[in-house]
Amino acid sequence: MISRRTQTRITRFHTWLYRRTGGRLGGRLGSMEQVLLTTTGRSSGQPRVTPLTGIPHGDDLLLVASDGGNPHHPQWYKNILVHDEVAIQRGREHLTMRARTATPEERAVLWPVVVGVYRGYAQYQERTDRQIPVVVCRPV
Repeated sequence: MISRRTQTRITRFHTWLYRRTGGRLGGRLGSMEQVLLTTTGRSSGQPRVTPLTGIPHGDDLLLVASDGGNPHHPQWYKNILVHDEVAIQRGREHLTMRARTATPEERAVLWPVVVGVYRGYAQYQERTDRQIPVVVCRPV
């Protein structure tokens, strides 16, 4: 496991590289599409950018609040629980979307979809007692 400090540095570099190249570099991790999610900080009100795997699903984009199977939800997920309007950068495309947690019924259908994209999500779920949320982002 890498330290939070190292993770922060990697995230900042990934974000810089993605923006600089319009997603040509940093836009894929293996076969997985990477997007930049911008949330509004729940306490600060400031924009917070996080590179994540984005999983297209019809008109929606799915995000997984796994945080590598850590025991707590990631900060970006806590932010969307307070401010559900988010910005997503997919390559050079910028989208305004509304983010929400999938209902238990939706999650039952969507979880196999996200695990089909990246099997690691199943391992992350085994590592933690919390149920890893699937976030559905819909264009505004």
